[in-house]
Amino acid sequence: MAANSKKAINKLKSLALVCTGGGLVFSGLCINQGNESYYRNVLMPATRLLPPETSHKLAVWCCKYKLFGKPHKQDNAILATKFFGHDMENPLGIAAGFDKHGEAVEGLKQLGFGFVEIGSVTPEPQPGNPQPRVFRLVNDEAIINRYGFNSEGHVVVFQRLKELKDSGKYNGIFGINLGKNKTSPSAKEDYKQGVQIFGPIADYLVINISSPNTPGLRDLQGKKDLQELLETVIQTRNELPYNNKVPVLLKIAPDLTSQDIKDIASVINKKSCHVDGLIVSNTTVSRENLKDEEIAKEIGGLSGVPLRSKSTQLVAEMYYQTSGKIPIVGVGGISSGQDAFEKLEAGASYLQLYTSFIYQGPPVVSRIKQELAEILQAKGYKSISEAVGSNYKAYLKK
Repeated sequence: MAANSKKAINKLKSLALVCTGGGLVFSGLCINQGNESYYRNVLMPATRLLPPETSHKLAVWCCKYKLFGKPHKQDNAILATKFFGHDMENPLGIAAGFDKHGEAVEGLKQLGFGFVEIGSVTPEPQPGNPQPRVFRLVNDEAIINRYGFNSEGHVVVFQRLKELKDSGKYNGIFGINLGKNKTSPSAKEDYKQGVQIFGPIADYLVINISSPNTPGLRDLQGKKDLQELLETVIQTRNELPYNNKVPVLLKIAPDLTSQDIKDIASVINKKSCHVDGLIVSNTTVSRENLKDEEIAKEIGGLSGVPLRSKSTQLVAEMYYQTSGKIPIVGVGGISSGQDAFEKLEAGASYLQLYTSFIYQGPPVVSRIKQELAEILQAKGYKSISEAVGSNYKAYLKK
């Protein structure tokens, strides 16, 4: 009897090993092939069993070691565009906040992003706000974060990126999103130092004064403070011994009044403060019409689907205020080709996503590009540039 029981147990163990092995092989194949259904229905829901910040770190680790499958296929030619003098296969980038420390740049490019934005990076290392500081609003396809610029600091991130560039392994476009230290006595000095350090190796720099998670940061969007800051930044950039024409972009918040928008436009239209582009927009502190009402009470910036219309409207407003002369990176709530197209016709020349990548996984990148290409072709456009700002008036605040 005992011998029969032992045999039965051994068979069950063997069966369990076979099933586990088969499951792992199946999962590996689905991941390697970029099976969107598998990601949406199995893998991404499984990652939501982990705490949000742990899940974020795991995603960065997988990108770092290129575990998300084979390189993307060549993009539809209609998506090709110029990015401040660089040829770019498509206008879709990964927004700052995902790869904060420049660890996964190669892997993100392999997934099909046209460009990668790193950061925010602060001068000195800092831990950011206490945990927990990231929250999922699954029913809203949104995230609230109050990371607070957790950063390894300029020196570590610079060295990592310099090694990547010197290795010759990376030929893509990356930008550095610059932030200030929480306890810094001078925001101007923090951003000046960021320009001096990263200007020589970056394809573009971002002055991020719009995160809601660093006390007083958004105050720098005020007319007087913004003018003083940008004058310092632009002068510093112009004085760089190398790469002194590196594009400088300004990232703004979606929670601006009409007067704020006009003030920002008037500042960046001045020669001494003239930025090369805008990133519209950062996360919002608004909590309108959310389904996950309890989680919505958490303090921090909200990203994802609920931000989409608000950010698209601000894209149109800034396109109008700058007469379409300053390129705009549209970001906020993009999870489909239609969302991407709306940003373009509102006035964005380039696009970024983050939250949909977290909810839907890497296949969302290829799907958005494919859908966008199909929409452009169906509407008779021959290039991305033809669509930019083509219907911006429809998105202006009524």
